[in-house]
Amino acid sequence: MDTDLILTLGILLVLVTIPSLLAAWVEGRAPRVGALVILAGMSMILAAAMNRPTGYRFEEIPTVMLGVVSRAIN
Repeated sequence: MDTDLILTLGILLVLVTIPSLLAAWVEGRAPRVGALVILAGMSMILAAAMNRPTGYRFEEIPTVMLGVVSRAIN
């Protein structure tokens, strides 16, 4: 699997999990599923950054994500 795709999926998992974590916190529940999903997303981000020879700079992340979306569309 492409490191750009892994990075993009990891970022999306982290972003999607934030509302779940907040809902669990507001309702006084333990955020078990949200914690597992955010851990998986952060692991994907770390794996992508470690497996890419040059790493990722913060400035290039939007370009990488747009590249992944454009490849998926085409």
